[in-house]
Amino acid sequence: MNAIIWHNPACGTSRKTLAILEATPGIELTVIEYLKQPYTADKLRQLFTDAGLKARDALRLRGTDAEERGLTDAQEDAIIAAMATHPAYVERPIVETEKGVRLCRPQEVVREIL
Repeated sequence: MNAIIWHNPACGTSRKTLAILEATPGIELTVIEYLKQPYTADKLRQLFTDAGLKARDALRLRGTDAEERGLTDAQEDAIIAAMATHPAYVERPIVETEKGVRLCRPQEVVREIL
């Protein structure tokens, strides 16, 4: 099974999710450090749709100025545009497999799509 993790190595939950993926037999893993290789707006839309999320559901407030910038009250397209420009606004980690997409907070959520 192929799995893609949008990873931030500075995040404990992201590291724990990555460890679960690495320890799972049969996983062909792709790791994307999204702060270095940002999402496109189209990819974010696809991930959120597949995960059953609205952009607001995946908006990271802690450690960002997203709230001060008014993103908590913004429209979906404005949030996605901000996330594509500032990938730190995306909560982490997001994992995609052929079984689905999950925002893996807590990290055990990843098991739903393995």
